[in-house]
Order: sequence, then C-alpha cells, then structure tokens
Amino acid sequence: MRNDKILDEKLDHYFSVASKALDEVKIIVPKNSHLELVAWDYLDMAKRYYSDADYYKQKGDYVTAFASLNYLHGFLDAGARLGVFKVSSSELFAFDQER
Repeated sequence: MRNDKILDEKLDHYFSVASKALDEVKIIVPKNSHLELVAWDYLDMAKRYYSDADYYKQKGDYVTAFASLNYLHGFLDAGARLGVFKVSSSELFAFDQER
C-alpha cells in the first residue's frame, strides 16, 4: 500500500472520530451562566478547528490538518473535564465519566 493511501485512510479515520465527537457533545450547564459562555466558546473553537482541518486536508497539508483535529479534541476534552459538556464515549473522549 502506498504511503499517501495510508495517510488518506488515517486522516479520514480521525475526521470520522472528530465528527462523531462533535455530534455527541451536549452542553449541560445553566442557561445564561458564565459556564454556558465557556461551553459555547469551547464548542465554537472545536468546530472552527474541524473546518481548519478540512481546509488543510484539501490543500494536501496533512500535518496541519491532523494538528487541527488534535486541537479540536483538546477543547472537547477540556470542556468535558470542566463539566460543561456531557460525554460518555471513551472511544471519542479522554474523559468518559458521564455527566
């Protein structure tokens, strides 16, 4: 198998994981609280990094695309640890205690 095919498959896998993680996240803090602002900010940043990853993948810059997907997960995992997101999948998050 050619290296570029392996890279495509790996990156596609990480895009799939990121997409599922974004779909699973639920904001669980009181409306109009400071933590709601934090939750929306974290989720917005994660979605922006997904968009960035797609942009860099289309340009053929797989390293930056992969880095963007890692930043995305950093925001989602931080939100889960902070308690502003409900998550439950240990396959998608570094923090899997359902909240």
